[in-house]
Amino acid sequence: MPIKNIVFMGTPEFAVPCLDILNQHYNVTAVYTQPDRPKGRGQKLAMSPVKEYALKHNLPVYQPEKIKTPECVAELRELKPDLIIVVAFGQILSKEILDIPPLSCVNVHGSLLPRWRGAAPIHWSIISGDKQTGITTMYMDVGLDTGDMILKATTEITPDMTTAQLHDKLMVQGADLLLQTVQLIEENKAPREKQNDNLSCYAKMLNNDNCRIDWTKSAQDIHNLVRGLNSWPVAYTTLNNKKFKIWQTKVTTGTGNPGQIIKLTKQSIIVATGEGAIELLEIQPPNKAKMPASSYINGHKQELENNVSFI
Repeated sequence: MPIKNIVFMGTPEFAVPCLDILNQHYNVTAVYTQPDRPKGRGQKLAMSPVKEYALKHNLPVYQPEKIKTPECVAELRELKPDLIIVVAFGQILSKEILDIPPLSCVNVHGSLLPRWRGAAPIHWSIISGDKQTGITTMYMDVGLDTGDMILKATTEITPDMTTAQLHDKLMVQGADLLLQTVQLIEENKAPREKQNDNLSCYAKMLNNDNCRIDWTKSAQDIHNLVRGLNSWPVAYTTLNNKKFKIWQTKVTTGTGNPGQIIKLTKQSIIVATGEGAIELLEIQPPNKAKMPASSYINGHKQELENNVSFI
């Protein structure tokens, strides 16, 4: 069936390459994105990256606070999409909406399903020490990332890769895989593979609790947490009741009580963990910009040598 009309739903930067590639090859008749939100110190209303792209390319933009309302459902029916594409939209679609397009609703998901379902699959793949991840396109159903899979593309996670780096790689990969997927759907050749629920993990929302470093864990686990939370929301710890964000680390050797500063070098602060030790290479003290650990050491060497521990 020829695809004449696509409705796109997405919000963050991750979704923009997918919208761009669709806009180059198909007729995108409407773009749905989250409402403008306050941002930055001034808390001025800011458009989503998807909205910025859509306006630049003269695509109609819809920004419902809740897409499940009868008004939104009626609006979507009026648009008569052949296909709805969803990429990190930020709202759950009702069955009423899922049933509107004759060729289904398709989601671009940032993991190799069914491994990580949920809100933060890129972060948790790194935090958990996975060696590979990727992109999955799938037919959407009423469950949370439980729909039948269409295509997958795999990406290696290197030992020091951060979420920011992986995000940018998957963002491009996702657009390429989406185009292949839509072309196969149009040709009625798209595969359909059910997910094995027993192989699934839930990539839960990140919050203050799961971003705090637990120094009783191994150096490798802490290193994974730090790179998994870089560049947002960033792992943190406290020293002398002050909150420090930790941006970059390296696993090393050493012994001591978990959290104890056991050595200072010209480049790093070495801290004991539950198993091994870890070098802090880039940190962010309270009310300061992030900096090399060496810069902080230069101004606080005596304090750091005073047998103190991170908590």
